[in-house]
Amino acid sequence: MVDIIIYTLLVGVCGTGLGGVVGALFKKDSNATMSLLLSFAGGVMLSIVCFDLLSSSIESSNVFVAVAFVVIGIVLVFLLNFILDRISAKNNSHLDENHPKTHDDLDELIHSEALTNPGNTSLLRAGIIMVLAIAFHNLPEGLSIGSSYAHEVNNGIFLAFIIALHNIPEGMAIVVPLISGGMNRLKAVVLTALSGLPTMIGAVLGYLLGGIGDIGLAISLALASGAMLYVVFGEIIPQSILMYKSKLPAFFIMFGILLGVLLIYAI
Repeated sequence: MVDIIIYTLLVGVCGTGLGGVVGALFKKDSNATMSLLLSFAGGVMLSIVCFDLLSSSIESSNVFVAVAFVVIGIVLVFLLNFILDRISAKNNSHLDENHPKTHDDLDELIHSEALTNPGNTSLLRAGIIMVLAIAFHNLPEGLSIGSSYAHEVNNGIFLAFIIALHNIPEGMAIVVPLISGGMNRLKAVVLTALSGLPTMIGAVLGYLLGGIGDIGLAISLALASGAMLYVVFGEIIPQSILMYKSKLPAFFIMFGILLGVLLIYAI
């Protein structure tokens, strides 16, 4: 238990915090580099979900239980994001009946436009919304790490490393508009790092659920699979494409999938 807490603290707080430090020092990041990093991490996550977590869930129970809890995991994370989107939309004056029913730019996807919108009456309120959005996003990521760690320690550690890479651009997405809105750099970095704490909470829940027997392990792995599938297809891939409109993100997703396959079956 102590190990999983330490790993997820490093993933959540240090990963997101490192992104905050980079964003605070340079303010501008390379969208192309961040896009390819996200795409690659997303590909590796897909491999881990499809060839490890999901298959292990099926082996521990049956395909119907696994699929049912994958759907539950997807729905839970979707509802969480839906609520956050509705809250964030109140701060975006350009969102009207003519706007597409999905995110059409990066600021909307990461909930940062609310912070930089000059029409806001409270930058602090908008900033808290953005930090909470990233914090809640980290819960299912922690669940995936904890469930994977309960099943296979090495796989859990590797998944933690991949998610830590994914958290770096998230940290940058938080800290840049916070500083632009007038917040002290140190305070912005600390607040950004703290948004990674829910990763540890999710990991502990996943680890405990996975340790109560085969059915508990099957449920935790399936829930984690569903959560990660939504994170990859609903957030990581759209974000990478919006950051860098090119064919390269697709290739890096495929490279990530292949690397994940090699790591799962060859190491």
